[in-house]
Amino acid sequence: MLQDKKKRKVTIVGAGAVGSTYAYALAQSGFADEIVLTDLNGDLAKGQAMDLVQGVPYMPPVEIHAGSDEDFADSDLVVVTAGAKQAPGETRIALLRRNAGIIAGTMQRIAASGCSGVVLLVSNPVDILTKIALDASGWDRSRVFGSGTVLDTARFRHALSRDAKVDPRNVHGYILGEHGDSEFPAWSLTTVAGMSFGKFCEQAGICPETGRNVRKAIEEEVRDSAYHIIDYKGSTYYAVGMALTRITGAILRNEGSILSVSVELQGEYGLEGVCLSVPCIVGRSGIRQVLDAPLPPEELELLRESGARLRKALEALRTPE
Repeated sequence: MLQDKKKRKVTIVGAGAVGSTYAYALAQSGFADEIVLTDLNGDLAKGQAMDLVQGVPYMPPVEIHAGSDEDFADSDLVVVTAGAKQAPGETRIALLRRNAGIIAGTMQRIAASGCSGVVLLVSNPVDILTKIALDASGWDRSRVFGSGTVLDTARFRHALSRDAKVDPRNVHGYILGEHGDSEFPAWSLTTVAGMSFGKFCEQAGICPETGRNVRKAIEEEVRDSAYHIIDYKGSTYYAVGMALTRITGAILRNEGSILSVSVELQGEYGLEGVCLSVPCIVGRSGIRQVLDAPLPPEELELLRESGARLRKALEALRTPE
C-alpha cells in the first residue's frame, strides 16, 4: 500500500505586507502543501489566512491556516519577515537593537521547537539580522541564511534585458555584497548566451552603449529602485514575494539552484564572520555550497568594502549605549 508523501510545510513569521504577499505567491506556485501564517497580532494572521484560503479553489492543492510557535517543529522552511517599525524620534541603531532582539528571540523559539528544517531571514537589514539569527540558533550556516540580493539580482537582470531586448530569463548575473547601499553588480559574472554582456551587445548589434557611464546608470537604478518604490507607495512587497517563492522552490524541490543569498562567510573571498550575498548552491538542506567565485581585483575589493561596512554596523549594534 502506498504511503502519503510528507507534506512540504512552510511557516511564515509575520503576516504583514511582505509575509502575506509571499504567502499569496507561494500558494499559487504549487511548491508547498501547507502554508502557516503566524504573527504577534493573531487576528491579522487569521484574517490573512482566511482571505487566502478562500482562493484555494483556483490554486494548486494547498492547506493554508493561521498558526503558532508549535508549527515550527515540523516545518521544512520557516521564513521570518517580522520586524519593528521605526518610532518617531528613534535612531536607526536603536531600531536595529530592537529588531535584533526580536529576531534573536524568534530564532531561539524556532531552535527550541526541535525544527530540523531551514530558516530564511527576510527582515531588514537582512544581512545583519541573518548574523544575529545564526548566532542565536547555534545551527550551521547552511540552515540559517537571508534572502540577500536575490531581489536585487532580479532587478539587475530586468534592467539588462530591457537594454538588450531579450528575455530576462536568458540574462545571467548577480548583485553581490550587502542588500543595501554597498551592493554591486558582478559584471565579471554577467553573461547573455554565454557571452559577456558587452560582447553580446556588440555581436547582436543592439544596446551599443555598454561603456562605464551606461553601466553606472544601471547600477544606480538597481540600487535605488526600492527607494523610489517606497516614495511612491510606502513599501515594497510584490517582487520580494516572488523572490522568496523562487528561493522556496529551490529548497522544497531540492533544485540545487545558484542564488545570491546572504550567508555567513568563513574565509571565502577573504572575509570572516559577516553575512552578505554571494552565489550559493541552494537545495533541500539549505545552502549546499558557498561558491568562492574568481572575482577580478576591483570587484573583490568592493565585496570586502561591503563586508567591512556590515562588520562596523555589527560592532555598533553590540556596543553598549
